[in-house]
Amino acid sequence: MRSRFDNGVGVRVAVTGLFFVSGFAALLYQVVWQRLLALFSGVDVFSVTLIVSAFMAGLGLGNLAGGQIADRVAPARRLLLFGAAEAAVAGFALVSKWLYYDVLYGRLPALGESPVSLALVLFAALFWPTFFMGLSLPLLAAAVTHDVETASTRVGVLYGWNTLGAAFGAFFTAWFAVRHLGFDGSLRLGALLNAVCALGAFAMAPALGRLEGGAAPGPAKASGARPPSLLPFPAWLGVYAVSGFVALSLEIVWFRLLGVMIKATAFTFGTLLAIYLAGLALGSLWGVALARRAAHPARSFFAFQAGIGIYAGASIAGLVVALGMDGVLESLGAHLSQYDPIDLEPLFAGGSAPPEMALLYGWLPLFLVGPPTFLMGLCFPYLQRVVQTDAAFLGRRVGWLQTANIAGSMLGAIGVGWLLLDQLGTPATLQILVGLGGAFGLGFATLATRSSGLKVRVAAAVAVAVPVLALIVALPGRDRLWAALHGKPVEDILVAEDGSGVSLLWADRGGFARASLFANGRGQGQVPYGGIHTNLGSLPVFLHPNPRDVALIGLGSGDTLFAIAGREETESIVCFEIIEPQLETLERLNERSRYGGLTSILEDERIDYRFTDGRAGLLRSDRKFDVIEADALRPTSAYAGYLYSEEFFQLVRDRLKPGGIAVTWVPTERTGATFMKVFPHVWVAGSLAVGSNEPIEFDRKAVRARASSDAARRYYGRAGIESVRLLAGLMRRSWRYLPPDADRGHISDVNTDLYPKDEYLVP
Repeated sequence: MRSRFDNGVGVRVAVTGLFFVSGFAALLYQVVWQRLLALFSGVDVFSVTLIVSAFMAGLGLGNLAGGQIADRVAPARRLLLFGAAEAAVAGFALVSKWLYYDVLYGRLPALGESPVSLALVLFAALFWPTFFMGLSLPLLAAAVTHDVETASTRVGVLYGWNTLGAAFGAFFTAWFAVRHLGFDGSLRLGALLNAVCALGAFAMAPALGRLEGGAAPGPAKASGARPPSLLPFPAWLGVYAVSGFVALSLEIVWFRLLGVMIKATAFTFGTLLAIYLAGLALGSLWGVALARRAAHPARSFFAFQAGIGIYAGASIAGLVVALGMDGVLESLGAHLSQYDPIDLEPLFAGGSAPPEMALLYGWLPLFLVGPPTFLMGLCFPYLQRVVQTDAAFLGRRVGWLQTANIAGSMLGAIGVGWLLLDQLGTPATLQILVGLGGAFGLGFATLATRSSGLKVRVAAAVAVAVPVLALIVALPGRDRLWAALHGKPVEDILVAEDGSGVSLLWADRGGFARASLFANGRGQGQVPYGGIHTNLGSLPVFLHPNPRDVALIGLGSGDTLFAIAGREETESIVCFEIIEPQLETLERLNERSRYGGLTSILEDERIDYRFTDGRAGLLRSDRKFDVIEADALRPTSAYAGYLYSEEFFQLVRDRLKPGGIAVTWVPTERTGATFMKVFPHVWVAGSLAVGSNEPIEFDRKAVRARASSDAARRYYGRAGIESVRLLAGLMRRSWRYLPPDADRGHISDVNTDLYPKDEYLVP
């Protein structure tokens, strides 16, 4: 009886379906593994860039090896090897939580102390799965393609459907998998999908062998080769490497811009990555039919590449102009100026989505990211049409091209993340990328006029260069860009930016006497001081009889830091902050307003500013503290789960001296339950919780006496705060004590590192 796979079309469709599922699983892993490894490495820009680069390095080496193997084995064996690679990834996925979390984070955190050792460990940790992922495309491309005339079509279809699967995987992981399964359960789902791919490949290999006779590829047939392209193959590798550099660099720039505008939550990264990948996929699938009929595919490739950078610059410039026009994009401008992100909780509680959601998570990223990523995808089948000139080298050329593109992408991640954004900022980085788009445009002009006279060639070059230079000049500068994307007038902001993020201070009442600080688009504090942050900082240091050593995670507007430094007994304060430009904006604000609270923290020699991931800083230090606090962070902010989990509170508990005090904001009931589960002695009042390993002397008279001291009055008076009234208000609250022998058996619904429920709005 004839199998449904005993024809070439059936096999190709089935293989493409498997590759779609494989792409889905790959992006599920990328989202989850990045979260797990960030616990070990930290979530600062240096560590995240290393993780992305290590992921790409493995993919690149896998593509390189896959291309070499694919051209040397029989078609059926290529499919078997693909199945084996999928099985290898599935097996690794099942142990990856143990390796990344239990071993690296739990037992070997010291390996992350040195930048060199951190890079080596991350590369080694990701090499196995990413190498086998990288094998896939060259193997499958060679398995289903046997002449150069169909190469651009079949390779483009494989690439397009795999990337579309990746887009669905990124979206599904952020919005569904982690919310319902946690990180560990999501990994098991990915392993199941890879196992399905492996079994499907093993089942189809005999059918492919029967179709091809099972023979290894021999010398190219007459239909298997065509004349070489205009440029030698090594030159195309260089061109595609530059293409990868532009693609990854733009991804970083877009994610920074959109992260600020959306005011990023746990769902932002997966959504933006899905839109980025969907653009690539749809462009590739659309380009399959076009490339096959293209008379000048090389010329078209350069034209599309030019359009990527030019559109990226023009769209951002146009958005900034539109935001500055009355009556245009009013709803977007209103959101950008808000202190808080949109509330997604009603969406998951059975209600309706916020009215701004479609704009922020759909139309806005589609406008900025959709067209250029579509052009990126178009380029892929056109390039295959250009370079695939001999069927005997098809797998190797697919592998080499992907490796070159990935190498360029790695340079983009490192160059933009560590250098360009850090030293030049987003506007100048964007100007460079538009300039590279112009360089591709000059390449197009050269190819289009290669048989024309000198005057025609020069005129074509000028016709490309002049508009590109005009666009570069027209791009908004730093202050104008970030003022527009925060919905503020340029004259009312102070802004600073580096690789770690964007900090903006907005004068909400003229003359900068009152200001709000925004970190990566989200409101994080105000000046002058005296709100919830002041309560969080002052409470623990006045409860503690002798708080000599204090640690604080989060700088913000400096409110909590000022308050936590209010005891003259305090000798040292370590302030961890991941977004370094916040300090620069505070310094510039103090030059304008000379606010006493700001002056105090900027001139206080006891304060040691450490611009790094605060949790990682505590993890890698054996130092003990009398007081530790993680400054108030919205529980739905991206990566906020790291500061509200059971394991984080355990880390804080272990870093306390005898009698030491930990304090946290309690934004949700689950956060309070998590805190109570960890600390044996807990006092709670409203949205404040204080915990310790030993009984906390909650002596109101002693607290009032400390607040009444001349030193405390003078200190807080610099910020216009009365220390006696401040602490009296805190002491009048209805405090509830939870002793060590209190029943905690009912506490089960908590946040953990592997299931940050509040961050993902789990009901």
